[in-house]
Amino acid sequence: MKLHCEVEVVSRHLPALGFRNRGKSVRAVLSLCQHSPRSPPRPWAGGSRAGPHPACLLISTLKDKRGTRYEQLKKNIEQFFTKFMDEGKATIRLKEPPVDICAISSSLRSFLSAVRLAHRGCDIQAPLSPLTPAKTSEFDKFKTKMVITSKKDYPVSKNFPYYLEHLQTSYCGLVRVDMRIFCLKNLKKLDLSHNHIKKLPPAIGDLIHLQELNLNDNHLESFSVALCQSTLQKSLRSLDLSKNKIKALPVQFCQLQELTDLNLDDNELIRFPFKIGQLTNLRFLSAARNKLPFLPSEFKNLSLEYLDLFGNTFEQPKVLPVIMLQTPLTLLESSARTILYNRIPYGSHIIPFHLCQDLDTAKTCVCGRFCLSCFIQGTTTMNLHSVAHTVVLVDNMGGTEAPVISYFCSLSCYVSSCDMLK
Repeated sequence: MKLHCEVEVVSRHLPALGFRNRGKSVRAVLSLCQHSPRSPPRPWAGGSRAGPHPACLLISTLKDKRGTRYEQLKKNIEQFFTKFMDEGKATIRLKEPPVDICAISSSLRSFLSAVRLAHRGCDIQAPLSPLTPAKTSEFDKFKTKMVITSKKDYPVSKNFPYYLEHLQTSYCGLVRVDMRIFCLKNLKKLDLSHNHIKKLPPAIGDLIHLQELNLNDNHLESFSVALCQSTLQKSLRSLDLSKNKIKALPVQFCQLQELTDLNLDDNELIRFPFKIGQLTNLRFLSAARNKLPFLPSEFKNLSLEYLDLFGNTFEQPKVLPVIMLQTPLTLLESSARTILYNRIPYGSHIIPFHLCQDLDTAKTCVCGRFCLSCFIQGTTTMNLHSVAHTVVLVDNMGGTEAPVISYFCSLSCYVSSCDMLK
C-alpha cells in the first residue's frame, strides 16, 4: 500500500540537544510494507535491530529510493494527529524512534486507517507493498513542469502528473482542451499554443492557481463570459490570445482585474470592451493588426508601460456628434442612472436578468455619471503616450494618435466639454 505525498520527519530529540528541525517537507512515497524474509537486513531507524513484524513503514525519496524503514508499528504509535485531515494533513507520532512523520496528501484517510490496524496488530485488508526500493517512475507524479511539443509525445494512455505547475502542449493538433488538465489543481502556467482549439470550456475557470494562459495560434472565435466570472478574476496575470479569430471580447472581460499582460495581436477585433479602463493592473497591452476603428472612452484610464496598436483600421473622428437624448428621461433610464450613481447592489435575484445586463453595459459619461440609451456620442483623438510609457507607432507615417469615442449624459455635459471635441 503506497501513498504519494509530501513528508517531513521531525525528530523530537533535536530540541533537547539544542538543534532545530529544518522544517522542510520533501516529496516522497510512503509505503505500508509486508516484511519479506528475502529482504536483506538493514539497520532499523531506531538504531538497533528488531525482529520481523507483519507490517512496517518505508519512506522513499528521489534521492534515497531504498528509503528509511520504521519496522516497529504494533503498539508503537503514540498518537495520530488528524485535526487537519480535511485539508489533507496528518501526523503519525512514533514512540521508538521518537519521531513525528508529517504527511500531506489528498488520499491520507484510507492510508491512516491501514496504519491504525497495523498499530493494533489487526489484519490489514488492503494489500501491502513489497519491501523493495522505490522506482524512479514512481516519482513522475511529483513533476512540476511538463513540455510537449509534438503529437507523438502527447500522453494518451496515462494521466498528467498530478503536481504539475507548468504544462505546455504545443503543436499537438488539439481541437479541444483535454479534460484531464482540469484535475491539475496546482497548475499555474498553461500553454496550449499552436493547436486547433475552437472553444474554451468553462472548467478552465476551476484552475484556481492559474496565472498564465497562452492560447496563441488557435481557432478561437470568442472568450466566454463564464471564464470572465470564474476564479480567474483573482489569479490570471498573463493572457495570450494572439493569432485567433476573435472579433470582440465581452464587457465582463474587464472583471479579470489582476491581468498585467494581454496580447490580442492578429485577431479580427472590431472593438475593445468599453470598460477596459477597469483593468487597473494592466501594464502590457498589444492588439496589433486588428480591425479597431476607434478606442472606448475608458481607454484613457489605463496606465501602461507598453502599448502596441499598429496596423488597425482607425477612422478619422466624426465632426458631428450622434445625439440620442430624450426628454424627459424614461423611467428605465432614470432608475438605472440612480442605481449606478448611488452604487446600489443589484442582481438577477432582485431584478430581471436582462435589466442586470443593461446596468452592466451602461456607458460612462465624461463627468463620471452613467447613461444607458440616452446620451450624446462624440469622437476625439488622443495621444497614446498619455496612457503608455512606450508606444509602438500606430501606422507607417509615425503617428501615435488614435480616435476615441466619448459619451455625454446630457446636453450641458456636452456643451461644457465641446472644446475637447474640436
